[in-house]
Amino acid sequence: MSARILPAAGLGIVVLLALLPFGLGPDQTHDLANLLVFVIVGVAWNLLAGYAGLISVGQQAFIGLGAYTSVWLDVHGSSPLLGVPLAVLVCALAGLLVSVPIFRLRGGYFAIGTWVVAEVVLLAVKQFDSLGGGTGASLTQLSTLEPAQRQAAVYWLALGTAVVVIAGAFLLLRGRQGIGLGAIRDNEEGAAAVGVDVPRSKRLVYVLAAAATGAAGALVAVNSLRIQPDAVFSVDWTTTMLFIVLIGGLASLEGSILGAVVLFAAQQMFADQVTWYLVGLGTAVVHIAL
Repeated sequence: MSARILPAAGLGIVVLLALLPFGLGPDQTHDLANLLVFVIVGVAWNLLAGYAGLISVGQQAFIGLGAYTSVWLDVHGSSPLLGVPLAVLVCALAGLLVSVPIFRLRGGYFAIGTWVVAEVVLLAVKQFDSLGGGTGASLTQLSTLEPAQRQAAVYWLALGTAVVVIAGAFLLLRGRQGIGLGAIRDNEEGAAAVGVDVPRSKRLVYVLAAAATGAAGALVAVNSLRIQPDAVFSVDWTTTMLFIVLIGGLASLEGSILGAVVLFAAQQMFADQVTWYLVGLGTAVVHIAL
């Protein structure tokens, strides 16, 4: 019975969420799209750290690449909304290429390697004057739409992306691949000894997380309509992912959603306090962990 009730309940929640733009203004819809971005990056980072034991501090590389995918489409006269599915492909390919050198690293060296990759990509993007160089760029192709219409379209795109990411992660983790990832996280050598293809499993998760994070970056671009390279490639994005996962719990998809909601609520409640809410939230998380 529960096997039928849970999908039906999930579908009902998605339908209700899809109806929200009809009762909200553009500003509220904009904020909810940001919440969905938090959910996407939280689930993606939890796949890496919580389920595969891969601690990356350079996921902002894919946020930036995804955002600039939308910028590139806008510059060439196409709808930047198409940047979301295109960013999935671009960042999946980038993740596959990046995994070759950084998977030679272990532990803290792996984490540092991912951060270095993000910095290199940032410096490379700044060299393209057609994309705004170091000052960034604005998206103009969506200016013909009414604010409410534009924000609703972005919100629905973010909602669809979040549903696909959550459902994809759930299906991945409930199968043999999920069991293998848990074994890798707990004991990589032991997992290999019982037949788990460790390199393949880790690379798969890294590529999937890169693709999801890239889609989130494209959503950031179309939701804000203005991209600045130092902002979209900022390590603050990884800090955000870390907070989401620590609040909700490692190796918990539900926790990733809960952590995203808590962080978003804290931002809304303490927006005037700049980033001090993160200090308080971080202190609370550490206290709970201890």
